[in-house]
Amino acid sequence: MDPEDPRRRLAGAAAIRHALDAGDPLRLVLRREGAAEAEVEAVLERAEERGVPVRVASPREMERFAGAGEPQDVLALLGPPPDADLETVLGARGALWLLAGTAYPGNAGFALRSAEVSGADGLVIDADFGHAARQKVLHASMRADRFMPVFFQSADEVLPRAEAHGRRILAIESSGTRAPWQVDLRPACVLVVGAEDDGIPEPILARAAEVIRIPMAGFIPSYNLQAAMAMVMAERLRQLAAD
Repeated sequence: MDPEDPRRRLAGAAAIRHALDAGDPLRLVLRREGAAEAEVEAVLERAEERGVPVRVASPREMERFAGAGEPQDVLALLGPPPDADLETVLGARGALWLLAGTAYPGNAGFALRSAEVSGADGLVIDADFGHAARQKVLHASMRADRFMPVFFQSADEVLPRAEAHGRRILAIESSGTRAPWQVDLRPACVLVVGAEDDGIPEPILARAAEVIRIPMAGFIPSYNLQAAMAMVMAERLRQLAAD
């Protein structure tokens, strides 16, 4: 995991109470279904007073959110503000994803969920989506926008600003010559994937510092969007963990 990533899980009432005392940016508090201890109730009440969303979760869901930690009766998620503006996100030092021209809101939603799982700084969607389509994106993502900024903006607006912040533009396209594990994915970057049928537009490819090709051995000419993203995300996390 990126050592600069501010995302953390806080397990147990004592840890959450300490974070509330310190004013840490809690994004969500989960309470295990059936948990009714007085200490847990007191922490939940304080969280709600602070405006932190609180919801009940099943024991299985608590296990999943706990990650490698021990499941607890109460768990809090601490992370960057999901409503951060683009300049703030561009100034972070992780990965920002850009979907250039994706046609299907469902695919964009699955991509958003995948980006959040990987700990990305944010996701930019350059697509002709109206209000209803944007709501479909968020719904398909399982509301990953609660934890990570999402921007519906054009690549023409975003990429020059990203370069001004020192981010490398890395395109993922079949015309690339190097596999993800042959490219240093650790520095701050914008990872670009294209439309389902047409790929990444040529003007974006032209400004990419590197075009990455994911190896393929079948007849179908591309992986689906989320699979391609996941392979690059996992390789980036592997490189960061090896530091």
